[in-house]
Amino acid sequence: MSELHGNKDQQHPLYNRDRPSILILLAQEPTNYNLAELARLKIRYQGFPGARDIQQDLDKILQQWGLTETELFEKTRQLHDVGGIYQSRGKKEEEDWN
Repeated sequence: MSELHGNKDQQHPLYNRDRPSILILLAQEPTNYNLAELARLKIRYQGFPGARDIQQDLDKILQQWGLTETELFEKTRQLHDVGGIYQSRGKKEEEDWN
């Protein structure tokens, strides 16, 4: 029987793309766009078995901005209800699930 690999951390496929964004968030204030970015990244890495440094930095940003995860998601739900946080690069309305 093969051994289970439950304790081994994985490399997130978007780690190298997300790391620069997180460094920017660490240095900036909680604008509407930055709040949406933080929420998006929190969801992406939530429960992921790895990228511990990113998960810690995301929690650090929440702390710097004086927010709980619940407050962050409540604020960003309101922002997305109004719309316009992420402007589409194309001509039609589209969602970015990256």
